Amino acid sequence: MHEYTSSTRVWGLTCPGFPEEVSRARRWTRDILRGSPLAEDAELIVSELSANAILHTASGAESGSFHLALAVSPQAIALSVTDDGGTGNAPKVEDQDQDAEHGRGLGMVSVIAHRVVVHETDGGHTVTAELFAHPRPGGHPC
Repeated sequence: MHEYTSSTRVWGLTCPGFPEEVSRARRWTRDILRGSPLAEDAELIVSELSANAILHTASGAESGSFHLALAVSPQAIALSVTDDGGTGNAPKVEDQDQDAEHGRGLGMVSVIAHRVVVHETDGGHTVTAELFAHPRPGGHPC
């Protein structure tokens, strides 16, 4: 293999912070991952992270946006959503009552994904969820 050739492919998409853009993000993810056994989980994760960006950060403001990045290799899929910030709180997994109407989305993502990482960015946050093609024994809770 050539030293500058990688088996990892990376895509990016920036969407305005409108609710209808969540379905666009899902379609985009589904199209890229067509045929992958991880496509449905990835689509659900992108949907939740995109909706969170719109609902809970400045990404949902009039001129807001959110950015998606999708990295695919034979070993893993990494999905990242970067928001515009505007809140004093970083996204976090919260233990919620099963009847709670809010606050359970990132918890759901952490159950589906093999790993979830939250990073602060310039003025916002990036939430990255990783799905492994061949998880180690005991590595995936579902």
